[in-house]
Amino acid sequence: MSRRRRLGTKKKLALLASAATVAGGGAFVMATTSNAAQSPKTAAESSVCQGLATALGNNQRFIADQQATPDAQSAARIANREAVVAQIKVQQEASGCVVGESAAVGESAQDSPAAPPSQAASAPQTPPTGGTTPGAGNAVTGEQVCNGSTVTLSGEAGAPAASSDRFPAGTRLKVTNLDNDKSTTVQVTSVSGSCVLLNDAAFEQVREPGKFLIRRALIEKVG
Repeated sequence: MSRRRRLGTKKKLALLASAATVAGGGAFVMATTSNAAQSPKTAAESSVCQGLATALGNNQRFIADQQATPDAQSAARIANREAVVAQIKVQQEASGCVVGESAAVGESAQDSPAAPPSQAASAPQTPPTGGTTPGAGNAVTGEQVCNGSTVTLSGEAGAPAASSDRFPAGTRLKVTNLDNDKSTTVQVTSVSGSCVLLNDAAFEQVREPGKFLIRRALIEKVG
Protein backbone atom coordinates (compact mmCIF):
# COMPACT_ATOMS: atom_id res chain seq x y z
CA MET A 1 0.00 0.00 0.00
CA SER A 2 2.83 2.38 0.88
CA ARG A 3 4.40 1.83 -2.56
CA ARG A 4 1.13 2.70 -4.25
CA ARG A 5 0.89 5.83 -2.18
CA ARG A 6 4.45 6.77 -3.16
CA LEU A 7 3.75 6.16 -6.86
CA GLY A 8 0.53 8.10 -6.63
CA THR A 9 2.33 11.01 -5.04
CA LYS A 10 5.02 10.99 -7.76
CA LYS A 11 2.39 10.93 -10.49
CA LYS A 12 0.59 13.85 -8.88
CA LEU A 13 3.82 15.83 -8.65
CA ALA A 14 4.61 15.08 -12.30
CA LEU A 15 1.16 16.18 -13.40
CA LEU A 16 1.47 19.39 -11.38
CA ALA A 17 4.89 20.13 -12.88
CA SER A 18 3.55 19.51 -16.40
CA ALA A 19 0.60 21.81 -15.80
CA ALA A 20 2.90 24.51 -14.47
CA THR A 21 5.10 24.22 -17.56
CA VAL A 22 2.12 24.57 -19.88
CA ALA A 23 0.79 27.52 -17.91
CA GLY A 24 4.21 29.15 -17.91
CA GLY A 25 4.53 28.62 -21.66
CA GLY A 26 1.12 30.13 -22.22
CA ALA A 27 2.05 33.12 -20.09
CA PHE A 28 5.26 33.53 -22.10
CA VAL A 29 3.34 33.43 -25.39
CA MET A 30 0.83 35.97 -24.07
CA ALA A 31 3.62 38.25 -22.85
CA THR A 32 5.42 37.99 -26.19
CA THR A 33 2.22 38.77 -28.09
CA SER A 34 1.50 41.70 -25.80
CA ASN A 35 5.00 43.11 -26.26
CA ALA A 36 4.73 42.74 -30.04
CA ALA A 37 1.41 44.56 -30.04
CA GLN A 38 2.99 47.41 -28.10
CA SER A 39 6.01 47.78 -30.39
CA PRO A 40 6.39 51.42 -31.51
CA LYS A 41 4.98 52.12 -34.95
CA THR A 42 6.99 53.77 -37.70
CA ALA A 43 5.84 56.65 -39.89
CA ALA A 44 5.27 54.15 -42.70
CA GLU A 45 2.85 52.17 -40.51
CA SER A 46 0.72 54.96 -39.05
CA SER A 47 -0.60 58.25 -40.41
CA VAL A 48 -0.39 59.71 -36.89
CA CYS A 49 3.26 58.73 -36.65
CA GLN A 50 3.92 60.06 -40.14
CA GLY A 51 2.46 63.45 -39.24
CA LEU A 52 4.58 63.66 -36.10
CA ALA A 53 7.69 62.52 -37.99
CA THR A 54 7.08 65.22 -40.60
CA ALA A 55 6.59 67.88 -37.93
CA LEU A 56 9.80 66.76 -36.25
CA GLY A 57 11.70 66.82 -39.54
CA ASN A 58 10.39 70.30 -40.36
CA ASN A 59 11.59 71.70 -37.05
CA GLN A 60 14.93 69.92 -37.16
CA ARG A 61 15.56 71.31 -40.65
CA PHE A 62 14.62 74.79 -39.47
CA ILE A 63 17.12 74.51 -36.61
CA ALA A 64 19.82 73.29 -39.01
CA ASP A 65 19.12 76.20 -41.38
CA GLN A 66 19.35 78.70 -38.53
CA GLN A 67 22.63 77.19 -37.40
CA ALA A 68 24.02 77.31 -40.93
CA THR A 69 23.09 80.97 -41.52
CA PRO A 70 22.65 82.58 -38.10
CA ASP A 71 21.52 86.12 -37.42
CA ALA A 72 20.83 88.16 -34.30
CA GLN A 73 17.58 86.27 -33.57
CA SER A 74 18.76 82.76 -34.43
CA ALA A 75 19.60 81.74 -30.86
CA ALA A 76 16.09 82.60 -29.68
CA ARG A 77 14.46 80.87 -32.65
CA ILE A 78 16.57 77.75 -32.12
CA ALA A 79 15.73 77.61 -28.42
CA ASN A 80 12.03 77.90 -29.25
CA ARG A 81 12.17 75.14 -31.86
CA GLU A 82 14.19 72.85 -29.59
CA ALA A 83 11.33 73.10 -27.10
CA VAL A 84 8.90 72.21 -29.92
CA VAL A 85 11.08 69.22 -30.89
CA ALA A 86 10.98 67.98 -27.29
CA GLN A 87 7.18 68.29 -27.23
CA ILE A 88 6.80 66.39 -30.51
CA LYS A 89 8.89 63.55 -29.10
CA VAL A 90 6.57 63.43 -26.09
CA GLN A 91 3.61 63.19 -28.50
CA GLN A 92 5.38 60.41 -30.43
CA GLU A 93 5.81 58.38 -27.26
CA ALA A 94 2.22 58.99 -26.16
CA SER A 95 0.94 57.94 -29.62
CA GLY A 96 2.96 54.71 -29.64
CA CYS A 97 5.34 55.92 -32.37
CA VAL A 98 9.09 55.51 -32.74
CA VAL A 99 10.43 58.39 -30.66
CA GLY A 100 12.83 60.60 -32.58
CA GLU A 101 11.84 59.35 -36.06
CA SER A 102 11.73 62.26 -38.47
CA ALA A 103 10.88 62.69 -42.14
CA ALA A 104 11.74 65.41 -44.62
CA VAL A 105 9.07 67.95 -45.52
CA GLY A 106 6.34 66.34 -47.61
CA GLU A 107 7.87 62.86 -47.27
CA SER A 108 7.09 59.71 -45.38
CA ALA A 109 9.84 57.67 -43.75
CA GLN A 110 10.41 55.79 -47.01
CA ASP A 111 9.63 57.91 -50.01
CA SER A 112 8.05 61.12 -51.19
CA PRO A 113 4.36 60.86 -52.12
CA ALA A 114 3.04 62.21 -55.38
CA ALA A 115 0.76 65.21 -55.30
CA PRO A 116 -2.83 64.16 -54.45
CA PRO A 117 -4.85 63.60 -57.67
CA SER A 118 -7.52 66.12 -56.66
CA GLN A 119 -4.92 68.84 -56.25
CA ALA A 120 -3.11 67.93 -59.45
CA ALA A 121 -6.38 68.23 -61.35
CA SER A 122 -7.26 71.56 -59.78
CA ALA A 123 -3.82 73.15 -60.07
CA PRO A 124 -3.82 76.08 -62.48
CA GLN A 125 -2.16 75.31 -65.79
CA THR A 126 -1.07 78.90 -66.43
CA PRO A 127 -0.13 81.70 -64.06
CA PRO A 128 -3.07 83.92 -63.13
CA THR A 129 -3.20 87.62 -63.82
CA GLY A 130 -0.02 89.19 -62.53
CA GLY A 131 2.28 86.59 -64.10
CA THR A 132 3.44 84.99 -60.86
CA THR A 133 4.46 81.37 -60.57
CA PRO A 134 2.18 79.19 -58.42
CA GLY A 135 3.75 78.64 -55.01
CA ALA A 136 6.13 81.60 -55.23
CA GLY A 137 6.42 83.99 -52.29
CA ASN A 138 5.15 86.87 -54.46
CA ALA A 139 1.89 85.10 -55.32
CA VAL A 140 -1.06 87.42 -55.89
CA THR A 141 -4.00 87.57 -53.49
CA GLY A 142 -6.51 84.78 -54.09
CA GLU A 143 -3.99 82.51 -55.79
CA GLN A 144 -3.61 78.85 -54.92
CA VAL A 145 -0.07 78.22 -53.65
CA CYS A 146 2.10 75.36 -52.44
CA ASN A 147 0.42 72.90 -54.81
CA GLY A 148 0.89 69.30 -53.68
CA SER A 149 2.13 70.25 -50.22
CA THR A 150 1.01 68.37 -47.15
CA VAL A 151 0.33 70.33 -43.98
CA THR A 152 1.26 69.44 -40.44
CA LEU A 153 1.71 71.26 -37.16
CA SER A 154 4.67 73.09 -35.69
CA GLY A 155 3.80 72.20 -32.12
CA GLU A 156 3.75 75.87 -31.09
CA ALA A 157 1.14 77.30 -28.76
CA GLY A 158 -0.73 80.58 -28.98
CA ALA A 159 -3.55 81.99 -31.08
CA PRO A 160 -4.10 80.37 -34.53
CA ALA A 161 -1.13 81.22 -36.75
CA ALA A 162 1.25 79.77 -39.32
CA SER A 163 4.93 79.74 -40.18
CA SER A 164 6.40 79.50 -43.67
CA ASP A 165 9.66 79.29 -45.60
CA ARG A 166 8.42 81.44 -48.51
CA PHE A 167 5.82 83.89 -47.26
CA PRO A 168 6.85 86.85 -45.10
CA ALA A 169 5.33 87.64 -41.71
CA GLY A 170 1.94 89.29 -42.09
CA THR A 171 0.86 87.19 -45.10
CA ARG A 172 -2.60 85.67 -44.66
CA LEU A 173 -3.13 82.11 -45.87
CA LYS A 174 -6.30 80.05 -46.08
CA VAL A 175 -5.72 76.34 -45.47
CA THR A 176 -8.49 73.88 -46.36
CA ASN A 177 -8.45 70.21 -45.44
CA LEU A 178 -10.06 68.58 -48.48
CA ASP A 179 -10.76 65.38 -46.54
CA ASN A 180 -13.25 67.07 -44.23
CA ASP A 181 -13.83 70.47 -45.95
CA LYS A 182 -12.72 72.39 -42.86
CA SER A 183 -10.66 75.52 -43.38
CA THR A 184 -8.86 78.17 -41.40
CA THR A 185 -7.40 81.53 -42.36
CA VAL A 186 -4.23 82.40 -40.48
CA GLN A 187 -1.45 84.94 -40.56
CA VAL A 188 2.19 83.97 -41.04
CA THR A 189 4.05 85.01 -37.90
CA SER A 190 7.39 83.20 -38.16
CA VAL A 191 9.77 81.25 -40.38
CA SER A 192 9.71 77.44 -40.75
CA GLY A 193 11.17 74.76 -42.95
CA SER A 194 8.13 74.22 -45.21
CA CYS A 195 5.56 76.13 -47.25
CA VAL A 196 3.15 76.32 -44.34
CA LEU A 197 3.09 74.90 -40.84
CA LEU A 198 0.08 75.48 -38.61
CA ASN A 199 0.51 75.97 -34.91
CA ASP A 200 -1.51 73.79 -32.54
CA ALA A 201 -4.58 76.05 -32.36
CA ALA A 202 -4.84 76.48 -36.14
CA PHE A 203 -4.29 72.79 -36.81
CA GLU A 204 -7.07 71.86 -34.38
CA GLN A 205 -9.50 73.90 -36.50
CA VAL A 206 -8.97 71.75 -39.61
CA ARG A 207 -7.63 68.41 -38.45
CA GLU A 208 -9.32 65.03 -38.62
CA PRO A 209 -9.54 63.33 -35.20
CA GLY A 210 -6.33 61.55 -34.28
CA LYS A 211 -4.38 62.74 -37.32
CA PHE A 212 -1.27 64.93 -37.35
CA LEU A 213 -0.98 65.29 -41.12
CA ILE A 214 -3.23 66.78 -43.81
CA ARG A 215 -2.43 64.96 -47.03
CA ARG A 216 -4.98 66.74 -49.23
CA ALA A 217 -4.66 70.44 -48.51
CA LEU A 218 -5.72 73.47 -50.52
CA ILE A 219 -3.60 76.49 -49.63
CA GLU A 220 -4.52 79.98 -50.85
CA LYS A 221 -2.96 83.36 -50.33
CA VAL A 222 -5.74 85.69 -49.21
CA GLY A 223 -3.87 88.75 -48.07
